[in-house]
Amino acid sequence: MKSLKVVIPMAGFGSRLRPHTWSRPKQLLSLAGKSVLAHVMDTFSTLPDSGNVEFIFIVGYLGDRIEAYMQENHPEYKVRYVEQAEMRGQSHAIYLAKEYLSGPMLMVFADTLIETDLSFIATEAADAVAWVKPVPDPRRFGVTEVSEDGWVKRLIEKPKDITNNLAVVGFYYFKDSEALVSAIEEQMKQERHLKGEYYLADAINIMLEDGAKMRTERVQVWLDAGTAAAVLETNRYKLKNGHDNSGTLALGDGVALIPPVFIHPDATVESSVIGPFVSIGAGCTVRNSVLRDTIIEKNTQVLGVSLEYSMIGENTLLDGGVNSLNVGDNSEVKI
Repeated sequence: MKSLKVVIPMAGFGSRLRPHTWSRPKQLLSLAGKSVLAHVMDTFSTLPDSGNVEFIFIVGYLGDRIEAYMQENHPEYKVRYVEQAEMRGQSHAIYLAKEYLSGPMLMVFADTLIETDLSFIATEAADAVAWVKPVPDPRRFGVTEVSEDGWVKRLIEKPKDITNNLAVVGFYYFKDSEALVSAIEEQMKQERHLKGEYYLADAINIMLEDGAKMRTERVQVWLDAGTAAAVLETNRYKLKNGHDNSGTLALGDGVALIPPVFIHPDATVESSVIGPFVSIGAGCTVRNSVLRDTIIEKNTQVLGVSLEYSMIGENTLLDGGVNSLNVGDNSEVKI
């Protein structure tokens, strides 16, 4: 049996998450005690034959950091790396990996976190599956138009009305990845693009026009890690749903915890109020501070600070003040 390919495009610059993404790809930012990428990889734990899965990461800016991270933290995964040096869209990213694509395939956007059971993949009869979630206002998303018999007729990018609210979440299954590659070739031949970028929805629509059968798979939980506000929101959800370690921590008498929180065992916390919704990374020192709704990355010092709704990067010093901050790696803020 051919291995399942899991293609994860992650070549973008992550400009909406600057200053953090000047020094790290957004997939390596952390929330609820682990990287965004590790949370994405958790999604595949329900695959029926996890030992027969090959990951293909489409990398670009700072892609070497992704490879080093995977080798150090997840050597158990089989991963290929393909570089997308020019940002020409989702279809273009997949097309760059065509030599590795045969048999069944999942395509997942690297800042999309969903909760879904993938055990059905081994017996899936449809040519393709699009994961969707009903949303109140779908006009800023892509949506699926579904016929009366339940099959997807087409994908529509940013519809003008809200009557069809099944937003696609950026997670797809294709029974035959080579058929998708052929559709992308046709998409490029027809020059179906927007401002030079080839969107996957257009390639899928070509497959549907050629008779492919696609169905939808609904999810109730769809999280995002594409902006600072979204990362903090996802951190809250993850801490409330399985990533709170406050019950296992042995901290001093001067520390008040308000769950849910995640504090790495290698962090030092003294004379502080922590929580709710706080994640503190390895090697951090937090002293005489009040933290709420905040992510502190590893090896950072937080001294005499009151913070909320904040993201603080690695190897950073915060000394004094009351703030809502968004501070990147290797910084120093003294007030």
